[in-house]
Amino acid sequence: MSALPLPDLSQCASEPIRVPGAIQPHGRVVVLAPHTGRLLAYSANWESEQQAQEALAILPVDSGRLRTGNGPAWIGSLPFAGRTWDAAAHWQGERVIVEYEPAGPAASMVAPIYAVARDLLPMLQLADSVPALCETVAREMKRLTGFGRCLIYRFDSDGHGEVLAERLDRGYHSYLGHRFPASDIPAQARELYRVNHIRLIPDANYDPVPLLAAQGAPDPAGTDLSFTALRSVSPVHLEYMRNMGTLASMSVSLVVGGRLWGLISCHDHAPRHLPFQTRVACEHVGRLLSLQIQAQEDNAEVAQRLALHQRVLTMVALMAESDGTLQRLVEPELGLPQLAAASGAAVVLNDSCWTIGEVPPVDAIRQLAHWIVGRNEDLFSTDRLPEVWAPGEALLPGCAGVLAVSISQVHRHVVLWFRPEIVQTIRWAGDPRKTLPSAGRIHPRQSFDSWQEHVRGRSAPWAAAQHAAVAELRLALLALVLRRAEEMAGHAVELGRVNKELEAFSYTVSHDLRAPMRHIAGYVDLVMEDNASKLDARSQRYLQHVKDAASYAGQLVDALLDFSRLGRSGLKPSLVDTQVLVEDLVEELRQQERGRTIEWDVAPRLPRLWADPLLLQVAVRNLLANAVKYTRGRTPARVAIAAISLPEGSGLEISDNGVGFPMKYVNKLFGVFQRLHRTEDFDGTGIGLANVKRIVERHEGRVWARGEPDRGATFGFVLPPRPNNNEAAPGGPTRTEEPS
Repeated sequence: MSALPLPDLSQCASEPIRVPGAIQPHGRVVVLAPHTGRLLAYSANWESEQQAQEALAILPVDSGRLRTGNGPAWIGSLPFAGRTWDAAAHWQGERVIVEYEPAGPAASMVAPIYAVARDLLPMLQLADSVPALCETVAREMKRLTGFGRCLIYRFDSDGHGEVLAERLDRGYHSYLGHRFPASDIPAQARELYRVNHIRLIPDANYDPVPLLAAQGAPDPAGTDLSFTALRSVSPVHLEYMRNMGTLASMSVSLVVGGRLWGLISCHDHAPRHLPFQTRVACEHVGRLLSLQIQAQEDNAEVAQRLALHQRVLTMVALMAESDGTLQRLVEPELGLPQLAAASGAAVVLNDSCWTIGEVPPVDAIRQLAHWIVGRNEDLFSTDRLPEVWAPGEALLPGCAGVLAVSISQVHRHVVLWFRPEIVQTIRWAGDPRKTLPSAGRIHPRQSFDSWQEHVRGRSAPWAAAQHAAVAELRLALLALVLRRAEEMAGHAVELGRVNKELEAFSYTVSHDLRAPMRHIAGYVDLVMEDNASKLDARSQRYLQHVKDAASYAGQLVDALLDFSRLGRSGLKPSLVDTQVLVEDLVEELRQQERGRTIEWDVAPRLPRLWADPLLLQVAVRNLLANAVKYTRGRTPARVAIAAISLPEGSGLEISDNGVGFPMKYVNKLFGVFQRLHRTEDFDGTGIGLANVKRIVERHEGRVWARGEPDRGATFGFVLPPRPNNNEAAPGGPTRTEEPS
């Protein structure tokens, strides 16, 4: 029968394991005030409070020598009450806790630690890997303690323990290669393992011995026993041990870089006690192994970081030798996927996406990049994408892990790396799921037979060195982008100066050419009128050619002057009702094309645009006139004007059923004097669409074109909304797709 009531095991994760109010019965405890030496509490297995006082009186304790919050310090082997006791003490808060355990035969503080330093340390220094280290220590711990099974396991990122090494006697079940679920060790127990590096339970069938208050002292139930070797452990854990067939156990913590890396765990089918000096040696073994693991991991990470740093330097150097555009990242010689040991990578800039290697569909990459940008994180990493992003389930098995860096928080500018799904088969030491009986009391697992689980939806985890490498690449890319922006700003200033000079030159030349062209045409008319009877048909034909050429040259000069003026005149924007503008221009073109059948389809409620009214009229007139011109020969000709609304602004699209054009020439359409059809077939100067582009871009808008030979063409533009204007511009049907 337990000397203490059982805790509510449904709350085992929050059980007060540091203040159990009791100890294990194989030793005794006294608690005293450090400055006065007054007895505050004692364990109930002393014969009386007087005996506890007597045990306290013989202690050669200098409280200044005791360690605070770092475990018991050896005091010595003391004769008392007819036997010898091993005594240890430590300072905990405002109290000193003294522990007494019956001394074993030939107790010595030298032999176990000396053997560890002489024999084990050289072997650890020769081990070339973490598994080799663990194998060596498992063998030494088995020899040092005599436990029937000694195993070493490490915790993964989810807290599950994976057995790396094992030594066992005949009759003990092997757990090598198996995992113990994180739920076996609650978070508070892990934290206690992190600060107190050793814990021994000689007999899982013990009855806890409560602490009693000395006369006139406060209740000791709240006494912190975190570093007390005799501290009573959770009844849940004792039941866990018995279910495992273990009556004695010892755990030695492996703390690497301040975190609980793993445990050395020793088990025995029968009760087993270890004297203080042997436990000190075991704790020393754990510290040595922790140091060696940290050295192995640090060396491996330093080597990996150095290699990845060199790769980043090479990538940046290759980028710097080029124009610096981030699209170059996906060129094979840069090895972008290899930087993070990924199966593929992608670079996303707004709606543009460039990829290399094995990657998800482009649309999914764009969607994922948009989601990552929305997180406002410089670096994003996951090895289980479907758990953090619901659409990720559809990307399996090709993509389960994503590592990404955002180059800009303003634009959707992201570099991503992808890893495929790795289906894992995990062998558990028993079904890790706890059961909840009808009584509502949670019990530890009762079975430790091998149990397999198949885990899907995860990739290989991303290493810290890979995180550091892509973060370094991000900073380097930001520097490249900034440098390129500075260079472009300098070029823009110089280009602006040159453009102004060219505009002034073109204006001067065009202006000076107008008079000669008119003179040529005028003198030809005079010659033909004054000599009509003297000129034969051939001469009249030649002179007519001269007149037509001069007239056409004059038209070109006028168009060039108009183009020059568009770049020189200042904008005077206001809200323009394009419904009225379009209807007026359509009526004007009807009057000009009375001999043709043209079906006009003008959508209702065209938008109001923030633009210079005169320049906008020029642009829309050119687009409508262009549609009228290139539908000649169609009966009937059809021209449609529709509203368009995009995230960047509103505008118009003009579609026709004319001759169209091949899309491979779309970039030539808006150039000065660029024509895709013969002058003999369609007249014009080749400047109209260039004027449209210039007007739209001066308004910080965008223009585009789509076409298909003999199937018609569509030209459109959007202008940004009025600055700081909350008025919603009325418009017709909206379109969400981006024009190509």
